[in-house]
Amino acid sequence: MTGENLSTHVECRLGCGACCIAPSISSPIPGMPDGKPAGVRCVQLNEKNLCNLFGKPERPEVCGQFKPDTAICGQSNRAAMASLTELEILT
Repeated sequence: MTGENLSTHVECRLGCGACCIAPSISSPIPGMPDGKPAGVRCVQLNEKNLCNLFGKPERPEVCGQFKPDTAICGQSNRAAMASLTELEILT
């Protein structure tokens, strides 16, 4: 399997929210004008762990560019949080 990409684009696991908690976001978010630090829950993440800004123009560009992937999201919300936290630490 040399040279093959083992990552696969997947559909977002609704209710996960790891990508709205683990990474830092440096661009302004409505309700968080200075962005958000790593590990802090985005104020736009609702009680069902869904983004209140999804599909809206005020959603930060970096959020819209994030694409779920098996290598990042794994098989569970816990795996996604661990993976994204590790990536945040490494960057």
